[in-house]
Amino acid sequence: MRRLEPDKIPAALLRDGLITRAALERYERLAAGDSGDPMALLVKSGIIGEERLYRYAAELLELPYKELDPLELDYDTVTSSLPGKFAQAHGMVAFMREDNTLHVATSSVARGDLEADMELMLGLEIVYYIARPSEIERVIRQFYGLHSSIVAAVKQLNDEDGVDLGNLERYVSSETSESIEPTEKPVVNAVNHLFQYAFEERASDIHLEPHRENTIVRLRIDGLLHTIYRIPKRLHLPISSRIKMISGLNIAEKRRPQDGRIRTHFDGKPVEIRCSTVPMAFGEKTVLRIQDPQILMQDIAGLGFEKDDLERYERMLKQPNGLILVTGPTGSGKTTTLYSSLTAVSRETVNITTIEDPVEFVTDEFNQISVQSAVDLTFTTALRHILRQDPDIIMVGEIRDVETAVSTMRSALTGHLVLSTLHTNDTATTAVRLMDMGVAPFLLMSTLRGIAAQRLVRKICPECSEEWVPEDALADSIEIPRGSTLRRGNGCRACRNTGYKGRTGVFEVMDVGEEMRAALAGRVGVDDIRRLAVSQGMRTMRDSARLKVLAGVTTPEEMLKVDLGGE
Repeated sequence: MRRLEPDKIPAALLRDGLITRAALERYERLAAGDSGDPMALLVKSGIIGEERLYRYAAELLELPYKELDPLELDYDTVTSSLPGKFAQAHGMVAFMREDNTLHVATSSVARGDLEADMELMLGLEIVYYIARPSEIERVIRQFYGLHSSIVAAVKQLNDEDGVDLGNLERYVSSETSESIEPTEKPVVNAVNHLFQYAFEERASDIHLEPHRENTIVRLRIDGLLHTIYRIPKRLHLPISSRIKMISGLNIAEKRRPQDGRIRTHFDGKPVEIRCSTVPMAFGEKTVLRIQDPQILMQDIAGLGFEKDDLERYERMLKQPNGLILVTGPTGSGKTTTLYSSLTAVSRETVNITTIEDPVEFVTDEFNQISVQSAVDLTFTTALRHILRQDPDIIMVGEIRDVETAVSTMRSALTGHLVLSTLHTNDTATTAVRLMDMGVAPFLLMSTLRGIAAQRLVRKICPECSEEWVPEDALADSIEIPRGSTLRRGNGCRACRNTGYKGRTGVFEVMDVGEEMRAALAGRVGVDDIRRLAVSQGMRTMRDSARLKVLAGVTTPEEMLKVDLGGE
């Protein structure tokens, strides 16, 4: 590997036209009082971007440049190839091994005699790549942090004498078995590192799935699950117990599903995590849903409504009474729409009460009730009692049965604005579904003010977005003019080469006016309701998705998911 003298790089940048003379002079003034790394100073002072600088360094060294995406790296390869302290001290990450060749990314451009020592120490041929220091540090923090905690916990288990490891339930409940208590430092550290990893990767959910040989850890990012780690089977129980402890759940209860929550912070901002545990064949599966208040309680204008749909939905929210339903499958963003809607109508002069199972996000803005079936606090009983609490607006987390549906509509009938959700595919199906559940048509037509059905689609990454013209067959399938210029993501570091970053909503919003009420009273079919709604100006989800495709927000592939009823 060739070497560079870091203090000569600023002059080389000027020579090759990457910075200006004024920028070099500013760097020299800063460097006079800074004895640190010249390349770090160039980046810190904003003279040149980190990625551009290290790509340039790779060219000078005649080495390939490597983008390190934690989700594409193998934990065993990274953590077993180089010791953690060595990797941290020398800014190195081993990311691939092929027979006797080890591929190593480094942020150091002045290696000295380290290469020969490493090859001698490891007995392998080493192929070097240049990577950004921030990515090296991120991988080391995420991989070695979690890995070292897991290794330390396994070591404690191995050091414990006279323990029946086949009976981990008895082991964790034993007062003398201190080494796998959920308060032990390695277990605490492992859970903390897992949360940090998920926060940094913008994950919406963490899955811990017990299998016969190990526990698989997966993160859901932009709607897709990624496997990130495999925890040894013997550590599943202490890690699960730690999560249950900080979630306020019963550690000893392993036969029944439980729900809890964790309140924490990331980058100085509050984060709430909803925890769910369910018994499976090989142990309890734990799913942690990460609730970001900035996403959950945002301006409804940022949810993805088209302009006229947003105006229609805002008119619904201004109704003094009646029922507004938000529908869609699990994971379609209904909770975000509801919370954002409540935030939009929240004022000091309005009493807002929610009934949820469980409460999705605890906030001071609303009066929140959590359903507790064990003490007969159901949606129905809670509704009956909160009507005596002088509410103006009520949010019912979900209509699951005819009893909840009827109670919700009666609340709307008594002069309250009620918001709720239902698991149906579109607006027209929702009205018919309620009648199929046993709701009387007169009650439905008297209370229903509007329905918003939704899905989530992935947004094109703004960093690598590019124009393209789809083939005629694809254009025909999504009903756009042939030769239309669309956009798609080419794949980059920012989006992990997926071409997508973030998600947005696709909606259809149905107003329920006099003509629609008359149709509901006549118990017409789904197709008739849809035709009537479209004739009154409703835009279908397919049409909303098509507009987002034409606007360069998403792709035809994501639009087709909406067509198929996917998420």
